[in-house]
Amino acid sequence: MKRREFLSGTATTAAGLLFGRIVPAATGQERRRRPNILYIMTDQQHAGMMSCTGNRWLKTPAMDRLAASGTRFERAYACNPVCVPSRFSLQTGRMPSAIGMGQNSDSRSAVVTGIMLQRSLGRLFREAGYETVYGGKVHLPRKMNNMDNLGYRNLTRDSRQGLAEACAKFIKGPHAKPFLMFASFINPHDICYMALDDHLRTSGQPPVGNTDSKTCEAVLDLARNSGDISAFVQNNCPPLPANHAVPESEPECITQRYLNVRPFRAYIRAEWTEDQWRLHRWAYCRLTEMVDEKIGILLDAVREAGLEDNTLIVFTSDHGDMDAAHKMEHKSVLYEEAVRVPFMMSFNGVIPRGVVDDTHLVSNGLDLLPTLCDYAGIDAPEGLHGRSLRPVVEGRNVGQWRDFVVCESQNGRMLRTSRFKYCIYDSGRDREQLTDLKNDPGEMENLADVPALKNVLDKHRRLLKDWVEKTGDRIASKYIRGE
Repeated sequence: MKRREFLSGTATTAAGLLFGRIVPAATGQERRRRPNILYIMTDQQHAGMMSCTGNRWLKTPAMDRLAASGTRFERAYACNPVCVPSRFSLQTGRMPSAIGMGQNSDSRSAVVTGIMLQRSLGRLFREAGYETVYGGKVHLPRKMNNMDNLGYRNLTRDSRQGLAEACAKFIKGPHAKPFLMFASFINPHDICYMALDDHLRTSGQPPVGNTDSKTCEAVLDLARNSGDISAFVQNNCPPLPANHAVPESEPECITQRYLNVRPFRAYIRAEWTEDQWRLHRWAYCRLTEMVDEKIGILLDAVREAGLEDNTLIVFTSDHGDMDAAHKMEHKSVLYEEAVRVPFMMSFNGVIPRGVVDDTHLVSNGLDLLPTLCDYAGIDAPEGLHGRSLRPVVEGRNVGQWRDFVVCESQNGRMLRTSRFKYCIYDSGRDREQLTDLKNDPGEMENLADVPALKNVLDKHRRLLKDWVEKTGDRIASKYIRGE
């Protein structure tokens, strides 16, 4: 072999190893200049569904490892508490209202432009020289479901058994350039089917019978086959949450536009017993543990490949689950259990370990794109409303952080400040809600009519009105009240 060919081949091999298995001679600065990025997402996991949050009814060792190795944000919110709108935001850094989307059924009519696709996360990273791959659940607006068009090579559509293994194989393989990997797991979303299947049985129909339903049924069978289901519940299931009751001044819109339009939702609020609610909470824990085990496979792969020192890991969920709060399950509404999500970042040697941030308000859908771009040295598109979390997690001076975070839903808007939470729905009685989350974290009391808090109410009205105008939210502008 000629000397030139030998040197050329050696250089190529070294470049490939630099971003895969680390070359010992490479400095820490070189390895971290354009780090690998592993983004892990679960489906329908609220912020309290991890043992590291103090939840003693489940064990999530993989998620706890991430929390111990980096920063966990306590005040992180989804842009919308349902799948498709939330996932749109995570890929684009835009609010779902930007494409006229409020709920999953708006997928077909959503106005996704070519510019949005060009400036989406996968396309930005691919054009910047990253190897971009995606595995698992997609569930995006119809015009965005082509992963190649979004800038990703699709590893697998399997969001269950095969996803972790496919991602681990990729992680441990050779890489000629840094990678951005999305690993999108389905669970604990299967908990949806406990209520759906139970309602079907009351009318003499069989369960839904798809993989999601069968997975949920298999978990529930562990309890049903115990012999005495009441004894099982008493001995094994989480108690009812402190805010299980329906608030006296709950917005009428929740009943009219969320519960009654899906009969199973109205049915379980009216008919489920304490044992059924507790069993639901137990099954939700088990499904979360199932996905935690899969996440552990990915974390092990990063360690085994020697990539911990040049891989940024981000973990979150697309939205939460009501988990028996206010006699509800599923999502969609603007209660904390549905909109507040886990959000963690870990980067060995860069992000301090074991930090719990209960101060900064985070929008996972708005902040993800600018944060990842910041770490990769990519210019984020202009005009976005999110911010990079890099200076926050690295303990640097961030100056003035945001004062509030906004979440959209199909029939309402939420604005959360440091202490208070303001919600407004588009119709019905009590459509305005003001909650003091410091003294009422369970959202049981509406303070919108309290005279002493009128200035607080007016401030939140004004902030939301300005946000709606700033972001061009034409959906909410029809019902947002002025000063």
